[in-house]
Amino acid sequence: MGRIEVPAAALWGAQTQRAVENFDLSGQPMHADFIRTLGLLKAVAATANATLKQLPVRTATAIRRAGMEVASGYFDAHFPIDRYQTGSGTSTNMNANEVIASLATRASGKPVHPNDQVNMGQSSNDIIPTAMRVASALTASDRLLPALAHLRKTIARKARAHARTVKTGRTHLMDAMPLTVAQELGAWASQLQSAEDRIKDTLKRVKRLPIGGTAIGTGINAHPRFAATFVRTLNATGPVKFTAAADKFEGIAAQDDLVELSGQLSAAAVALMKISNDLRWMNSGPLAGLAEIELEALQPGSSIMPGKVNPVIPEAVAMACAQIMGLHTANTVAGQSGNFQLNVMLPLLANNLLDAIDLLSRAAFALADDAIANFVVNRKKIDEALARNPILVTALNPIIGYDRAAAIAKRAYKEGRPVLEVALEDSGLDRSTLTRLLEPLQLTGSR
Repeated sequence: MGRIEVPAAALWGAQTQRAVENFDLSGQPMHADFIRTLGLLKAVAATANATLKQLPVRTATAIRRAGMEVASGYFDAHFPIDRYQTGSGTSTNMNANEVIASLATRASGKPVHPNDQVNMGQSSNDIIPTAMRVASALTASDRLLPALAHLRKTIARKARAHARTVKTGRTHLMDAMPLTVAQELGAWASQLQSAEDRIKDTLKRVKRLPIGGTAIGTGINAHPRFAATFVRTLNATGPVKFTAAADKFEGIAAQDDLVELSGQLSAAAVALMKISNDLRWMNSGPLAGLAEIELEALQPGSSIMPGKVNPVIPEAVAMACAQIMGLHTANTVAGQSGNFQLNVMLPLLANNLLDAIDLLSRAAFALADDAIANFVVNRKKIDEALARNPILVTALNPIIGYDRAAAIAKRAYKEGRPVLEVALEDSGLDRSTLTRLLEPLQLTGSR
């Protein structure tokens, strides 16, 4: 393709430089976690090839050290290629090969070839999908699952403090039967536990790596035991364990497991948005809204209205969740974008997954520490609303029937009176019986 000038200080070579000049769509490089994972996998590959006597030990050692330096993040600046690039990620794979070859050459004093040695036993078509799965599994395990667990436990602690705090339930945003604050928050915690469980289940499939399939899945130019040796070496580096995919063709041509993971991230975002919006409603007011809780005041809420304070953390989290849901739409398109033996939207899927995992992790911590941990329950406001709630009359249905109960509820609404007072006049039941039947805590089933 002719000569091309590469900056003197750059660790990369001609293939990276061509990609830098060809792709200038977003101004954003590949996600740092992806680059660092790719460095780790190049180190693992070198070790595996040395074990299989495909690489001289000295060369493999130099490549392994260089790969681990890339994995440390120290050389992130030498990975400048735009996220929107060749669909196989070949440009980024060669960027890694060239940078690691340069570092290994400097360290060993002998030339290390980016293709023949750093990329030995690999193709962009199997190492990039492998790096996508490893990066996603590691970041989900190390960051996201702990973040969701932290949020869930923070909610559970708050719930335990309000096991006997009864409030008005709402369906269709309208008054409904009572429940405890603990029951309401417990539903949030259960949502998060379900989200964690779904993500863990999906990760079982994400951890199947197509490494060793090379160009299309046949394993051309890779040692027959390369995949097994690679995975065994990778598993020795940390607690997250991977397996070699039984069908390399699937892992290269199809990214359905990663689309599934994307869907689970979107579902978790749905849970966080639901919690955020519940918090916003419960905090609304303080005079003209529900005002059931008071979120911690973190900053002024208006540039013109003095004293106004807004639920900024739930708002920020809701926006993050909307972004994650949008990323899943893009990932769905990316997952079905390929023909025959190769998907050609791998960089898009890789970056979107890592962006979503990172964003969801940060959102979960923010919601836990800056919104839920410190909100205060407004018992007076909750008790006042509960005492006026005519829907409590539902408890009388088995005794006086739906129609008579409905008439009592309508009259209580119209006259703005407690349902017990109206029922005492219209139900034929005495005060003692009505007090027992309409007692809010009993109606929550939590006694």
